[in-house]
Amino acid sequence: MKKEEVPQDGNNMHEGKFRQLFYATDNAGQYVPVTSVGWEPENVAMTQAWEEIHAKVEAARQRVLAGEASPVLYYMEKTIMDLPLLASYVGKFQWQVKRHMKPAVFNKLSDNMLHKYAAAFKISIKELKEVK
Repeated sequence: MKKEEVPQDGNNMHEGKFRQLFYATDNAGQYVPVTSVGWEPENVAMTQAWEEIHAKVEAARQRVLAGEASPVLYYMEKTIMDLPLLASYVGKFQWQVKRHMKPAVFNKLSDNMLHKYAAAFKISIKELKEVK
């Protein structure tokens, strides 16, 4: 692909915070790095994927605010983790992490366990306990 042919459809991926790096040939035939904001089909798919992620995060936040789930669920969704990944980060079995998503169980967690979750989410323990 030539440098001038790299797609630049103008729809910024992920709210303008993401650009792709392509390698294309310049007029001398040398490969050079070229950034792109993407092309329309790819941008549409990425937009739909991010909308789905934002919806899941908001649904988790509402469950936490309603007292149906603990902040562990919200931050797991917010950091785009799944249960197996989070369990491996905190050194627990998946069923234990799932249990920690219950508010009554979460409220009884030790400071050490809260620290592990906070470290996995790269936030403070105070932030972990508060969901706004």
